[in-house]
Amino acid sequence: MITATDLEVRAGARTLLSAPGDALRIAPGDRIGLVGRNGAGKTTSLRILAGETEPYAGSVRRNGPIGYLPQDPKEGDLSILAKDRVLSARGLDEILAQMARQQTLMAEATDDKYRDRAIAKFSRLEERFGTLGGYLAESEAARICSNLGLPERVLEQELRTLSGGQRRRVELARILFAASDGSGKSDTTLLLDEPTNHLDADSIAWLRTFLQNHDGGLVVISHDVELLNDVVNRVWFLDAVRGEADVYNMNWKRYLDQRATDEQRRRRERANAEKKAGALRVQAAKLGAKATKATAAQQMLKRAEKMMNELEAEHVADRTAKIRFPEPAPCGKTPLTAQGLTKVYGSLEIFTGVDLSIDKGSRVVVLGLNGAGKTTLLRLLAGTEEPDLGTIEPGYGLKLGYFAQEHDTLDDAATVWENIRHAAPDAGEQDLRGLLGAFMFSGAQLEQPAGTLSGGEKTRLALAGLVSSAANVLLLDEPTNNLDPISREQVLEALRSYTGAVVLVTHDSGAAAALDPQRVILLPDGTEDHWSDEYQEIIELA
Repeated sequence: MITATDLEVRAGARTLLSAPGDALRIAPGDRIGLVGRNGAGKTTSLRILAGETEPYAGSVRRNGPIGYLPQDPKEGDLSILAKDRVLSARGLDEILAQMARQQTLMAEATDDKYRDRAIAKFSRLEERFGTLGGYLAESEAARICSNLGLPERVLEQELRTLSGGQRRRVELARILFAASDGSGKSDTTLLLDEPTNHLDADSIAWLRTFLQNHDGGLVVISHDVELLNDVVNRVWFLDAVRGEADVYNMNWKRYLDQRATDEQRRRRERANAEKKAGALRVQAAKLGAKATKATAAQQMLKRAEKMMNELEAEHVADRTAKIRFPEPAPCGKTPLTAQGLTKVYGSLEIFTGVDLSIDKGSRVVVLGLNGAGKTTLLRLLAGTEEPDLGTIEPGYGLKLGYFAQEHDTLDDAATVWENIRHAAPDAGEQDLRGLLGAFMFSGAQLEQPAGTLSGGEKTRLALAGLVSSAANVLLLDEPTNNLDPISREQVLEALRSYTGAVVLVTHDSGAAAALDPQRVILLPDGTEDHWSDEYQEIIELA
């Protein structure tokens, strides 16, 4: 169980959330959808509940184990195997490593005393391994990984060789493995921030069932409406306008209906109050002209003011970022060419011999299974990583704009203002302030470190950097991840209207449709083909 008391959450000078009392409680069986627009404080609040950061005011009491999946997991040791990372959730990885060491000593020992000591230690470790579920637990971990799209081949690889999406699924598998300790019951509270990112349709369906059957508490941030509809039985709505949390003890559909009913009621009450207050002000104006009636007039004005102040705040339509990709700078017929691109991590070959040419205004989608090297290819084209073989040739007038799915182009330690200044060093200050304002960054937010932004806010900041770049070739890696539906539609509209060249990696079928691609690059083979409805269907199924 987790209980937040008198919680206040701030980002810089901004109050994101003020929740007096202990209404924000997570008990076993609670499956809570934490919702609100991008920047409302969902990710920050979840970090506080997980104990990753402290609230501005109030306290959080935690009982029992917690499984926390952040939007951007930052693993420590990337040299360990993916399998060992998952098993570490129950300490099994270290026990297996110790057992392997004792087996080596047993085989190599020439002295009976040392051999007997190794055998005794191995027996103790094996007994402990069995107590924790043993080989059945290994099988269970493999099953969870498989259901999340992580085959056995991937589990035997070091984390450093995996794509960002694969590493995130390893972290999700680790958390779910810890929460399903083999007993059939679990007291783990799961705190999941956009858990369906990088999952295919089958994995999302499996995760949906897992969360429905989870015995412990759950708080989930997600823009996947189907997941919310099928899983949650309570809703916490963070109102960015009022800086408050509304708690709804109901499922997702009833919550949507209740929100609509509440807003209709607030509009009716406001209309009635405004009518009555207006009549009081008119009457007060008439009385105020007569000295003998001045006191009565003042009382009427105060009554009208009190009537308006006591109204519940009417929901204000969420501001949206005005996202438009840049007017592309002039360039030659083929601004970017690559030949024979090969990338290898250790003994693992990601792809080899990939050729492509990006013509002026061309629209290309890169497709492949998770781990096929899509993100790696974009990183090579962007120059943030070097190929092991092959060359990249910039054409006349090339100006690249790169959007990284893990926001690698942002400096987390720098402020919002410093990041945009770095992205557009030659732009005027007023122009940049206007640009940030269009992307919903203003005032004290400009001094907020980028590392404290939510995933959706980081996406908006990275996109703002692209807009300032005058790029004529955009490399976009999952540009709609972490965005609320309104902001996502803004990105799709920007894709539709952009006249430069685009190389797109996406699991979002809507993004591919908005791009209206001409060509597709299939990894890991690097095969090039004309775009067809068949490829659109592949994205929809994935």
